[in-house]
Amino acid sequence: MTIRIGVPSKGRLQEDVLQLLDDCGLKVYRPNERAYQARIPALPDVEVVFQRATDIVLGVRAGGLHFGITGLDVTEEYRGDHGQVVVIHEALGFGKCNLEVAVPENWKHVNHLNDLRQHLTTLGRQPRLATKFEVLTERFLQSVNFPSCRLVHTEGTLEITPALGVADFIVDLVSSGQTLRDNRMKTLQDGVILRSQAAFIGNRERLQEPAVLDVARQLLEFFEAHLRAEGYYSLIANIRGASAEAIAERILNETDFGGLQGPTISRVIDRNASNDLFAISLIVPKVQIANAVRQFRQVGGSGMVVLPVNYIFEEEPQRWRALLSQLAL
Repeated sequence: MTIRIGVPSKGRLQEDVLQLLDDCGLKVYRPNERAYQARIPALPDVEVVFQRATDIVLGVRAGGLHFGITGLDVTEEYRGDHGQVVVIHEALGFGKCNLEVAVPENWKHVNHLNDLRQHLTTLGRQPRLATKFEVLTERFLQSVNFPSCRLVHTEGTLEITPALGVADFIVDLVSSGQTLRDNRMKTLQDGVILRSQAAFIGNRERLQEPAVLDVARQLLEFFEAHLRAEGYYSLIANIRGASAEAIAERILNETDFGGLQGPTISRVIDRNASNDLFAISLIVPKVQIANAVRQFRQVGGSGMVVLPVNYIFEEEPQRWRALLSQLAL
């Protein structure tokens, strides 16, 4: 059985997806840049299919693709109303952006949705809103009881539409906001519709198949373990003490670090036949490495080694339990 996973066919998102898979030990081998199909040797039954971001969602929705990795923004826009698309992991850590309401910067007094409501009443006609995300925009407008707007769909550059007189304001994806500023637009302080990043999605019906569900678990386990490990280093040090229990007490009482569940302590077989030398190993947040080294020196640590952590596997990822709940399994 061939299990297909859609990934973006171009751009930064494609690079980040392939890097994530590579970091998880799931390197993708593509015959050439024009090939739309590739393989993952570590998962011989899985075929990678390169597609546009929106087509990945539509492919998963129709069942032609078992899985996909694409933006949460296009997932929510194109997933449909019947639950065919299941979001397995909503935060893969890259492709971050917000879907936001933006207005011309010369609308000086318009900084919140209520300001925008009042301003639009002065137009004397139905306001025009340009967006590529009609489903999410309409849903948002209804949720905040916003006045009726005529949606103007465009596949071109949205930021220029107010200047051209095509629309009064827009709803668009915003990363740094520089493109908006360059085109004399600004976002509203309460105008965020969706906070998006890359997501791992699957087809609900296909996930009922044991082989597909097994691949879902493998991918999810690796994604979760790798993302969790990104924030940590492994610290190993030697410390002298009367016993492992005495050293553990010293570490837990005199430092700010205790590992994920506690330090691992084992006796070192010293060449000088000393029996009071122990090795400790524990996981430390990356941002606290310098502080950890200093504190462990203060409690007698020496020979310290700091190593990157590639994976931290949980007993059972919370998102796996959530997936089984979604599938009623």
